[in-house]
Amino acid sequence: MKLIIAIVQDQDLHLLQEDLMNNDYRMTKLASTGGFLKSGNSTLLIGVDDRKVDECLKIIEENCKSREATTSMMSVTMPGDAYIPYPMEIIVGGATVFIVDIEEYIRY
Repeated sequence: MKLIIAIVQDQDLHLLQEDLMNNDYRMTKLASTGGFLKSGNSTLLIGVDDRKVDECLKIIEENCKSREATTSMMSVTMPGDAYIPYPMEIIVGGATVFIVDIEEYIRY
């Protein structure tokens, strides 16, 4: 048994959860926040039988594609309080996935 910890953008969450449920995967969703953009994301905890790990990872990959986005980062241009925002292209989306061995699984 494995525990898949998948951190995904909230934008990708609904379709991913729906696809996982349609394929009989149980999950717990935790709200979380990204560090770089301070944007909303969610962490899914998914208990998976060893034989179904690859299938679960494929579902995550299909639903969580990375994409380019433009954000307005703040830049210090002069000493003092003068800040000028400028657009910056960044890659967002995708998923960060951790797979952990489970020693024991109990469900009441």
